[in-house]
Amino acid sequence: MKKVLFATILSLLSITTSAQVSLKTEGQDPQYVETIKGRAQKIVDALQLTDAQKAENVRNIIANRYFLLNDIHAKYDKKTQEDALYAELFKHHFELASALALYLNEEQIDAVKDGMTYGRLKRDYQAQLDMIPTLKEEEKMQILVWLREAREYAMDAADSKGKHFWFDKYRGRTNNWLSARGYDLKKEREAWTKRNAERSK
Repeated sequence: MKKVLFATILSLLSITTSAQVSLKTEGQDPQYVETIKGRAQKIVDALQLTDAQKAENVRNIIANRYFLLNDIHAKYDKKTQEDALYAELFKHHFELASALALYLNEEQIDAVKDGMTYGRLKRDYQAQLDMIPTLKEEEKMQILVWLREAREYAMDAADSKGKHFWFDKYRGRTNNWLSARGYDLKKEREAWTKRNAERSK
């Protein structure tokens, strides 16, 4: 019985993952569609997927996510309907990772998220470690947790400005927290700038 059930599940997964994911372009400007397809394709190319059908499905999932976000942000006036905007964004937030999970592993899904947020998580994290080499392991972990949280918010932003806003916001939170823990960020930054200048010689 268990073998039959397992075989059925594998069969269903096989059907699901082999199904064609179509682009949801209804109501979208054709030029915008091409721009988004190119943006999504760039993210997929970095994954180096060998299965062409899988790669196309992943590209379409990412592109459809951009289309959805565009529609949601266009629907609300940010100044007067901010609560409604964030409520709808939250409603759809987890759909991307769920859809990608049919084709990608956790590490690859993370790479997609990084691709959609300009790689800020890795860059900001590495910069923080470089600037303060004496950070404790628990401090590094907290910084990474906040950067991951920033990335989740940034993924739902309307444009590049909005995406960078969330990382900058969390960088401010991190800096305040580190200052409260006794770090002199001005001195740390000056020393880091000096080290970088010496490396570039």
